[in-house]
Amino acid sequence: MNVKNFLVSGIVGGIVQFLLGWLFYAILFKNSFPTDGNENMVFIFLGCMTFGFFVSYIFTKWAGISNATTGFKAGAVIGLFMALYSNFFMNSMTSDINYQTMGLDIVITVVMAALVGAVIALVNGKLK
Repeated sequence: MNVKNFLVSGIVGGIVQFLLGWLFYAILFKNSFPTDGNENMVFIFLGCMTFGFFVSYIFTKWAGISNATTGFKAGAVIGLFMALYSNFFMNSMTSDINYQTMGLDIVITVVMAALVGAVIALVNGKLK
């Protein structure tokens, strides 16, 4: 595995994930995902960085993905499974499930992951 590619694309991917999360959840769909104003931005950032490194590891170590189109597709698939996983578990703890919000979150997560995947693959391709 190329450690430089893993680190650089993971950092870039994590930052892109953070910015896309801010765009989608705090600006575009803030009414669908209200908060109490007590978000821990450090943990949100760390979660985004973890996702960036996760996708970067898969692309760099196992899949050899280094073009944006393939990265977009692979990112979308990863995002779909992660979105389904997290939404099923989050909603398993409540009897008041909003299926519309759940569906919206799944779509947003897939789009964000696809874009992050494209960026990570693009960075990997440029660093070769």
